[in-house]
Amino acid sequence: MGNLSLQLILSCSYLFCLICIASGFVPLDNYLIDCGSPRNSSVGNRTFLADNFYSDMLSTPQNILANTNSSSLSSSYDSTLYLTARIFGQASRYTFPIKENGRHLIRLYFFPFVYGEYNLSMAKFSVSAQNFTLLKGFQLDKGSVVKEYSFKIANNQLVLTFTPDTNSFAFVNALEVISLPIELIPDSAGIVEMPGDHQNLQNRALETVLRVNMGNQSVHPQKDTLWRQWVSDDKFLKHSAVSTVSNVDAVTYKYGNVTENIAPALVYGTATKLDSDRDPHINANITWLFTVDAGFNYLVRFHFCDIVNSSLGPFFFNVYINSWFAYRSFDLGKLTSNIIGNPYFFDVITSSTTSNAMSVSIGPSSESNYPMAILNGLEIMKISNSQGSLETSDPEISSSKTKLRSKIILIAGLSGGICIVLVFVLALFLICRRRRRLAAVSHSREDNFVMNQTGDKNSNSLALFSNSSFGYRYPLTVIEEATNNFSEDLIIGTGGFGKVYKGIFKDGTKVAVKRGQSKSQQGLKEFRTEIEMLSQFRHRHLVSLIGYCDERNEMIIIYEFMENGTLKSHLYSSDLPVLSWKQRLEICIGSAKGLHYLHTGSTRAIIHRDVKSANILLDENLMAKVADFGLSKTGPEIDQTHVSTAVKGSFGYLDPEYLTRQQLTEKSDIYSFGVVMLETLCGRAVIDPSLPRGKVNLVEWAMKWRERGPIQETIDPHLVDQASEGSLWKFMEIAEKCLAQCGLDRPSMGDVLWNLESALQLQVKEEKTSDEGGLVMRTDWVGHLDTPAGASTTQFSVGSLGDLAGASMSKIFAKMAKEEMR
Repeated sequence: MGNLSLQLILSCSYLFCLICIASGFVPLDNYLIDCGSPRNSSVGNRTFLADNFYSDMLSTPQNILANTNSSSLSSSYDSTLYLTARIFGQASRYTFPIKENGRHLIRLYFFPFVYGEYNLSMAKFSVSAQNFTLLKGFQLDKGSVVKEYSFKIANNQLVLTFTPDTNSFAFVNALEVISLPIELIPDSAGIVEMPGDHQNLQNRALETVLRVNMGNQSVHPQKDTLWRQWVSDDKFLKHSAVSTVSNVDAVTYKYGNVTENIAPALVYGTATKLDSDRDPHINANITWLFTVDAGFNYLVRFHFCDIVNSSLGPFFFNVYINSWFAYRSFDLGKLTSNIIGNPYFFDVITSSTTSNAMSVSIGPSSESNYPMAILNGLEIMKISNSQGSLETSDPEISSSKTKLRSKIILIAGLSGGICIVLVFVLALFLICRRRRRLAAVSHSREDNFVMNQTGDKNSNSLALFSNSSFGYRYPLTVIEEATNNFSEDLIIGTGGFGKVYKGIFKDGTKVAVKRGQSKSQQGLKEFRTEIEMLSQFRHRHLVSLIGYCDERNEMIIIYEFMENGTLKSHLYSSDLPVLSWKQRLEICIGSAKGLHYLHTGSTRAIIHRDVKSANILLDENLMAKVADFGLSKTGPEIDQTHVSTAVKGSFGYLDPEYLTRQQLTEKSDIYSFGVVMLETLCGRAVIDPSLPRGKVNLVEWAMKWRERGPIQETIDPHLVDQASEGSLWKFMEIAEKCLAQCGLDRPSMGDVLWNLESALQLQVKEEKTSDEGGLVMRTDWVGHLDTPAGASTTQFSVGSLGDLAGASMSKIFAKMAKEEMR
């Protein structure tokens, strides 16, 4: 019997490998299970093995095997897989050995039928894999459904857990676990609403929401190398001025990096396009409308292939998601080398936190000579949230909250008298703390930082602050007048919170007005945090709070206007004048002073948590000021080493230690600032997918060149002839220390500041020597420079810096920071 099973397995594996080789893809891991079935099932060109063959991988193999003779089932996948099921009466786990670490695909097949006393439509359960929540409280009343997920496996083992809800059970009809081609899912993708920013996908799970084939044709799984289902786009179309085209024979995979694993020829060979043949002057967008879950980010993949062979020459068109540009003036001909039938695709990430609707549109570009737009296919994949969940709430969190409530009730029942005493003590504590806060607020009013007691009773405000309003509370009408009713012409920036407008008050004061999304609670926590933070601090290198507005559910913050915008805009992606090396050093020094003040200016450090070049603003004199405190966090208590909190920040700048351990310290800001220093030095984006693979990540690329030697290979070409070698090496040395993988190995912001001042003095000395025609200064002594406690940086010339080793600058700059307060 054992030999017969082995022969059967080898035969199936051999047959499957022949099929996969023919299709060009051979998955090393390939588990296909027909759950509840006593025999193997052939599905197209694949064989799903009998359930009992994998029983040793199941923690509770004694669960019920069910079957049905239902003939009413219609599915794109073979109905054979829905005739049997395995029913779980308790939490049960499949444990799969994994040969090839990397991203794997998991498909779960569900069809509720009645088996004896079990009505599968009444089952309610959750499914998790590794640290991801795939389904929570899932219940399927009727019809069949296939749930598809993908995520990376790193420990050669996949654990798939089915957990029934209380007084219920779980079931599954069939499942697949398949290793995916490495090129299928990117490690990161650009965010539509925040140009230049990227989201890391390596540690995220994806759930397939939809695969859509344009051209009003479906593609069945048997026609796809990865057995994917592509539905027709006709039911999603919201536009009538379209035409469809089909030319599958024209599709060729010879000339680019696209393979059939990305999408089959049946997808690239059909398309929906603007009906410009009927109306050559048409000026309209083609729009598809999809339903998604609010509160998640989505990876959206667009598939294109020129199968029209137009004789009108090159054409450009725009691609939109939710009215945002996913690609402006898309030139399909150029991207496919003008080869007819050459496929192309690109990925973007979009957020749908406030709506269950996602719209995708294509339309003519103003740069095109005639109206034309075409789309062949579309994929929408939900991205797991920071808790690793693909559901709106994490079952583990809900479970822990339930257990906590139960414990509280138990303690209250057993120790009622003790609870009364505790409540009394707590009340006294709160009263004392409230008095201290009121005293602090009263003191702050004397410095014109915080509260006025006037309030608009008819404002329908968000009621953010219990006893009064932070900052200077401005009426909405005044802000609307200053921004010309939030004119699009006055937009000076956009971000995750909302748009930023330039405003001018009646007295001529220029301000920056950041407006959150109206009538939404999204960002409310960040709104309050930023106002509270900016109301507490004043420093010449921190952007000043002018006021705020919360009328009619608005979330508006008003700052001082920074004439020269962001540091990022001066480094790349704009036509602004190039910053000199000396200017860049002074900007880094100013930013470091602002951050050092945050870290040392109060009893507990303030951790910015979103340090990046886009959050360093420049005034009319190019003086740097740190901005955007919406994610800021109060540092750990004196007897603690870190703050445990969910990971937030910007991709490319995140401290790897914080990212993996969720332990936040001031050293997390140090790492992010090290990335900003590299941006400043190299004059390029942190993540640039348009560059060759080895150059995409700025930190990795720069550190490799640092090891090889010639620093000129990495720096901004504009700096090569103006920056002294000593200054450059000093700058790179401290940047490298900031980017240490372990936080303990990174310097304090005070030490960073001291070394930056040293780099500036080295540059000034070099320029002075050059002007006087003297000898070029020596740079071989440049190393870690410190100054004795109690000394001022102005007391030391460059020549004396080498004698100052061994003393930390943290205390000195803490004192200097206080002196710089305004």
